[in-house]
Amino acid sequence: MEATIALRLPRDAASVPMIRQMLDGTLRSLGVEPQIRDDIELMLTEACSNVIKHAAPSDDYTVSASVHDHLCVIKVVDTGNGFDPRKVLEAEENNEHGRGLQIMRALADDIRFTNRREHGAVVCLEKHLRYAPGAAGRHLMAT
Repeated sequence: MEATIALRLPRDAASVPMIRQMLDGTLRSLGVEPQIRDDIELMLTEACSNVIKHAAPSDDYTVSASVHDHLCVIKVVDTGNGFDPRKVLEAEENNEHGRGLQIMRALADDIRFTNRREHGAVVCLEKHLRYAPGAAGRHLMAT
């Protein structure tokens, strides 16, 4: 079994809590451990926040998340001007802003960036899941 959600969202800060709550509710109902859900929530927040701040002139963006077996794959797709992650400077230690890519890299088990010239960027985040003992997801996702 595979569980997938996908939404096209306005490039507005109000969209971030909505997609975050939807994904967390899905992971919670499957019995994913709280620490893993927290990591996924933070990765998703950073990816969406980067689109909202930097993906001009895009008006919207798409988030899809799928869970299969013990893996959650999140894709955040915008139609902005794209970016080169190798050219993004790391934020200084005490700086509260500009650490989104660092946070995503630290929390994701795999992260990929794809630029679509003049058609935006795709950020793909993967996180291995751990389920609580007796969780529904442990049995449902293995089939």
